[in-house]
Amino acid sequence: MSLRLHSTLTGRAEPVQPDDDGVIGIYACGPTVYSRIHIGNARPFVVFSVLKRYLERRGQRARLVINVTDVNDKIYDAARAEGIPSTELAARCTRQYIEDTDLLGLGRPDAEPLVTGCMDDIVALIADLVDKDLAYAAGGDVYFRVRGFPGYGKLSGRDPDDMADTDPGERKEDPLDFALWKGAKEGEDASWDSPWGPGRPGWHIECSAMAERELGMGFSVHGGGIDLVFPHHENEIAQSEGAHGAPFARVWMHNEMLELSDSKMSKSIGNIALLADVVQRWGADVVIAYFMQSHYRSRLPFSDERLEDAAAACRRIRNAARALDRALADPGDDVDAALAMAVVDARTRFVDAMDDDFGTPGAMAAVFELVRAVNQALERGRPSEGQLQEVRLELGALLDMLGLANLMQPDAGDGVPDVVRDLLRRREQARADRDFAEADALRDAILAQGYELRDGPDGPEVIPAS
Repeated sequence: MSLRLHSTLTGRAEPVQPDDDGVIGIYACGPTVYSRIHIGNARPFVVFSVLKRYLERRGQRARLVINVTDVNDKIYDAARAEGIPSTELAARCTRQYIEDTDLLGLGRPDAEPLVTGCMDDIVALIADLVDKDLAYAAGGDVYFRVRGFPGYGKLSGRDPDDMADTDPGERKEDPLDFALWKGAKEGEDASWDSPWGPGRPGWHIECSAMAERELGMGFSVHGGGIDLVFPHHENEIAQSEGAHGAPFARVWMHNEMLELSDSKMSKSIGNIALLADVVQRWGADVVIAYFMQSHYRSRLPFSDERLEDAAAACRRIRNAARALDRALADPGDDVDAALAMAVVDARTRFVDAMDDDFGTPGAMAAVFELVRAVNQALERGRPSEGQLQEVRLELGALLDMLGLANLMQPDAGDGVPDVVRDLLRRREQARADRDFAEADALRDAILAQGYELRDGPDGPEVIPAS
């Protein structure tokens, strides 16, 4: 593999090398499950799922691990507000997270460890840090000695001496120290036994233990949102490298945030759009294309206009696939030299873009160059069946690496996919309920799937968009 990724740790592009077993291990921090995930939460899921897909389609074995944090202050608070046990809320939201991300059609990670399933590993790692005098117990809590780890700050570029005191803590030796274990408190309905008394782990130690359990030390890529660089990932490095005296991960890959206007999307301020709602309105292909058309390290505005652009991109590809299928029904005998060259150029440009810091915008551009070449060739004449099949296979292979292979699927039955029929049914119900805003939104959703809706005296009709 010649893939290089920008590493937050070094500030430059680094080669991605497999581990000793020949597998590229990837760990991405997953959600804290206290509510349904929003579209911003989906960006790392899409980015790292497509990264794994690309590696595997290139013949490189890869193992993707995305954890689920099912023990956290936010879960306790949300469960208390609902009047249900925190374990019940976490289990429900975990199921919803899996259901919602399944809608994307990208498959599941190879492992999705739960914090509640890794308590023994977490307690053992904390005990190791205590034994090494990098952590200390204090009144049922356990804290990490930040100044005991000389490399603290190397990921975020922060100097411990310049860090503001945000949580002095009555039991801490130093305001910079952070919790590895939190003693059970009144109002918290779930706790686990430990050498320091009943309680639960701190957020940071959870990922250290889960990543080590699934991938070992020194694995290929650790990733997540840019907002996790400090303190979460900085603290993971300190914990794991402090315990083992060896590098934790070789490349640190961080995706940027989604934003509405000038602010990032956040549950805490309520400016969210749930992933399930966005997929239901626009379709999984449009959502994936929306992410793929922007570089993962660029802030990505979330708006109807951006999703309209992604929907238009999907329509262009679908139309090219339909044109190829029509041509295959009545092929000629010619070999179009320009089209043959376009296939080679598209593959080269696609791979070069992806290998250069996972450059999905460049890869998408290579796909559209091939789409344009297909349309031009079909305008010029009738390529042979063999050439048409080769072009269709190559276009499908490139899209498959981006998680967009569905755009090549031929229409089935009456030519209208099930998702479009369902949107039409819901649109007619919205009109019957006189919810015309919803009806208009569903019309747009049908267009996003590549179909136009025409209302006639015999009822609505959907036809492929031109």
